[in-house]
Amino acid sequence: MPSLIDIRRRIRSVKNTQQITKAMKMVSAAKLRRAQERALASRPYAEMMNRVLTNIAAAAAGNEEVAALPLLQTRDEKRVQLVVVSSDRGLAGAFNANLLRMAQRFIDERRDVEFRVEAVGRKSRDYFRKRSADAITGEHVGIMERPTLEQAREIARKMMDLYSKAEVDAVYIAVNEFKSVMTPNVVLRKVLPIAVPEKREDEASIDYIYEQPPAELLSQLLPRYVEMSIYRAFLESVSAEHAARMTAMDTASSNAGDVIQSLTLTMNRVRQAAITKEIIEIVSGASAL
Repeated sequence: MPSLIDIRRRIRSVKNTQQITKAMKMVSAAKLRRAQERALASRPYAEMMNRVLTNIAAAAAGNEEVAALPLLQTRDEKRVQLVVVSSDRGLAGAFNANLLRMAQRFIDERRDVEFRVEAVGRKSRDYFRKRSADAITGEHVGIMERPTLEQAREIARKMMDLYSKAEVDAVYIAVNEFKSVMTPNVVLRKVLPIAVPEKREDEASIDYIYEQPPAELLSQLLPRYVEMSIYRAFLESVSAEHAARMTAMDTASSNAGDVIQSLTLTMNRVRQAAITKEIIEIVSGASAL
């Protein structure tokens, strides 16, 4: 059985760890609120762009120039580009593990496809460096603390350039989307080729007056759509990361409290045993005299 000094030292160590986890939880909670505001603010713009794209594509149905746009061309998926958006830091529970497991499963299920990986975040970079370093086409570390539209645009343009030149046949993005504080939503979404959403029957029809041909409009709108899709994925990932870290630190603080309580109980038993032993020795000595 450990000595009383060892138990007290361990209790002090666990209490220090608990203070750190509580502080990290508070920091993540503050960052989550700001990140959540940015993610929610991007959704109306993305939804409106999606609606405009749907209406223009529906109005230009059958147009040969629209059908010939590079970002709308579909090909057999023999070479696939996968953008994996992870975090730069750990201590976020299963946030990165679930994401990387899903990405690896997607790769393993398609053995006949040549995969290339664009690693966003230190965790995804380190993961794929150990397993398939030759497949990494780019590394982006340090941008997930506060991602900007320019950073997302740079990656989006690279993906669109690869697809337009037929160097890859499809582009997918694996990301954690913010669903709630307790449960992030791990998704794998196809970015290219762009699948124009079909118009719903109950949706009101908008009759556009074109000042430019539909093909020219879509050639400008489609790249913006891709850029916004990647930027929104970054914002959702940051929100989900802070939510996962806040939950993990809350659980760690609770577990530390349980450990402290158990160690305190053990310490009291050891101390009581020592006191009882001393009393017995004193009584035995007095009886011997």
